[in-house]
Amino acid sequence: MNQPPRTPHRRSFLRSGLVVGGGAFALAAMDGLAARAALAELDTTTSTTPETGGYGPLRDVTRTDPQTGFQQTLALPDGFDFSLFGLAGTTMDDGHRTPLGHDGMAAFPGPEGTVRLVRNHEERSAPTTALPAGSPAQRYDSRGGGGTSTIQLRLQADGTPRLERIWQSLSGTIVNCAGGPTPWGSWLSCEETTAGVESGWQRPHGYVFEVPAGAGSEVTPEPITAMGRFVHEAVALDPRSGIVYQTEDRDTAGFYRYIPQVPGNLAAGGRVQMLKVRDAWAYDTRSGQRRNRPMRVEWVDIDDPDPAEAENNPQAVYDQGIAKGAATFGRLEGCTWGHGAVYLVSTDGGDANEGQVWEFRPAGDAGGLLSLVYESPDRDVLSFPDNITVSPRRSLLLCEDTSRSGPALQGLTRNGQVFPFCIDGDTEDEWAGATFSPDGSVLFVNLQGSTSGDPRDSDSYARPGRTLAIWGPWQDGIL
Repeated sequence: MNQPPRTPHRRSFLRSGLVVGGGAFALAAMDGLAARAALAELDTTTSTTPETGGYGPLRDVTRTDPQTGFQQTLALPDGFDFSLFGLAGTTMDDGHRTPLGHDGMAAFPGPEGTVRLVRNHEERSAPTTALPAGSPAQRYDSRGGGGTSTIQLRLQADGTPRLERIWQSLSGTIVNCAGGPTPWGSWLSCEETTAGVESGWQRPHGYVFEVPAGAGSEVTPEPITAMGRFVHEAVALDPRSGIVYQTEDRDTAGFYRYIPQVPGNLAAGGRVQMLKVRDAWAYDTRSGQRRNRPMRVEWVDIDDPDPAEAENNPQAVYDQGIAKGAATFGRLEGCTWGHGAVYLVSTDGGDANEGQVWEFRPAGDAGGLLSLVYESPDRDVLSFPDNITVSPRRSLLLCEDTSRSGPALQGLTRNGQVFPFCIDGDTEDEWAGATFSPDGSVLFVNLQGSTSGDPRDSDSYARPGRTLAIWGPWQDGIL
């Protein structure tokens, strides 16, 4: 998910029309709003106004982690505040160190009115240098430094969150990038690598693991091999059918679905399929696309979702789909379920190579419609969207992962305007894991920090990953 520097484009404002299929998230004429090249240059007076769905000008807010003294400054709209907690390298309540690389995350109702966050760690240290995560008896791979941690918080009477407990919940996996929640209260954590024993690990990687949010300690790691071994990124589950949609973070990526034999029991086996645009062999979505043009799709079977050659050929699953005419996307990252559809992000898709947002709306068991919702015209409008979530007010919130200074949390309004809701002015860390509390009052989100190093030694990595809670007058805008 780390990106090479890009040459800044000239700031531009383009107008274009777009509509999400089905009309649930109607987007009319679009005005691209420039998210400034650096916080110091930010002219927040031009931010989207409350009348158009945004929250008005941004101003600096600085808060300190009470455990470490780490300070963070964010640019937020008036009336919003935040706290930070769960930093990489800190000791959790179970005695383990918090792994590096905070990434995908979801919020669940916890016991006695609490909120639980299950949080991925995209730990990328080599097998010879990684600090193995969690307890030796509970590690999937004895050398793996990634996995998930679970955070329990309580929302107090004034709406602010109070941290109660943090612990390791999945251990010994690696490069746990994104994933997605299930309707039955678990988190699906995805490994964004197919590395294995030939790379120095003890076991093969590239799988999905399920972590119940209700578990109060480390779970027994069981890879769901039937869901495929590829460069996993995120998942979105259709609560009506039980089908799990999966993205793949590669320059040539597929969009997959997993049809479980037993809905709600993913480990019981199932079929993996890859999306194909009907009547278009090996359709390439990465450029030359038109908004508001629904394309009918079908699905082709992946005959071997767990191929033996996956470690040496990370696109072994993709190749099977392409051989049957499936479609290619550019670096599919975040995806989420909302309004009866899957919203998925191509981080560097589009004619400007700065990102696309797609909608897939299922129609029956075999088909559906694929539509381009939004395409960034310029890196100063939106640059490298990554994780995505649907807000309680039925709008989209995008996490930027960009080399441009001042990465932002970007809102996408119903009239098609992109606006920066929150900007990290301290670092160029990527935003990840945006998720709202079950009651919609608090946005939880991660700043990833460094993804390799020794979490016991802060000198071995540049910045700690950290989790933020943001609250304020959500009712004043569209998020």
